[in-house]
Amino acid sequence: MTREVGEAPDLRSYDHVVLFTSGGKDATACLLDLLERGVDPARIELHHHEVDGHGPAFMDWPVTGAYVAAQAAAFGLPLFRSWRAGGFEREMLRQDAPTAPILFETPHGVMRTGGAGPRNTRLLFPQTSADLSVRWCSAALKIGVGAASISGQDRFLGRRTLVVTGERAGESAARARYATFEPHRTDTRGGSRRPRHVDHWRPVHGWDEGRVWDILQRHGVRPHPAYELGWSRLSCMACIFGSAAQWATIRLIAPTLFERIAVYEERFGRTIQRARSIRTLADLGRPYPAALARPDLVALALGETWNLPILGLPSAWTLPPGAFGGAAGPT
Repeated sequence: MTREVGEAPDLRSYDHVVLFTSGGKDATACLLDLLERGVDPARIELHHHEVDGHGPAFMDWPVTGAYVAAQAAAFGLPLFRSWRAGGFEREMLRQDAPTAPILFETPHGVMRTGGAGPRNTRLLFPQTSADLSVRWCSAALKIGVGAASISGQDRFLGRRTLVVTGERAGESAARARYATFEPHRTDTRGGSRRPRHVDHWRPVHGWDEGRVWDILQRHGVRPHPAYELGWSRLSCMACIFGSAAQWATIRLIAPTLFERIAVYEERFGRTIQRARSIRTLADLGRPYPAALARPDLVALALGETWNLPILGLPSAWTLPPGAFGGAAGPT
């Protein structure tokens, strides 16, 4: 199996290589690509944004945090978590209140920033849109949180940092327009007070999905159990872009969570996908066969611990049922 080496920044020139990861296949492919390109693991660190805050799962897969930690341990890399206090649910229920503060782990402990902004009200799920002011979950719980974790740490000042993320052009028309390499939003290299050189690289932006799965197989990496249950992308379990089959599967495997979300839709008087409620979507879909046949995988995905090997023999690796399926994500 051959691998085409695409253009890349001078990876030897960076003091820090920060990979923002959800534990999904594309972020994992980024990590493996960095290692194949010879990047010193001592300069790589994983950053994981906890969508539901540092508390119980609401929208995200409960096992994701443990899976990401297991990945970091398998590759011998440091893992730093960041989150907005109260996570998705608190931000969604915000009423005449500022957006909650952001907390992030550092080599020296947890830091906190923000929380004193203007008071306003959401009381609304994010809506299915490429506009981040409407699809506020990405901006408030991932992009903004990640930026705060870079700009809030003096260890990145006067240094060269490369932020790596796993967006691919094939995922959507909006992502196809992303630059493969550009200054990161936290970059202040031209400033005189707190200069910080931060670049943003999307190494798999031009890859197709087959190439992503190929590199996971080459390294024998077990993917997140969501893919084994039939999901084609590792966004939140209850992603607002979820298909009818995904909502039908959630209603089957996590009925209490499904009802919580459905009741919020009714309370707000506006559904996640505008024209159809999740009840209607679930009625239109059929649960993924793997979710019916593999209660062990369901229990793993809905648990908060991970005790399975991340790395195995490439020859024993199998493509998960969710591969090459209908993606759930921004269009």
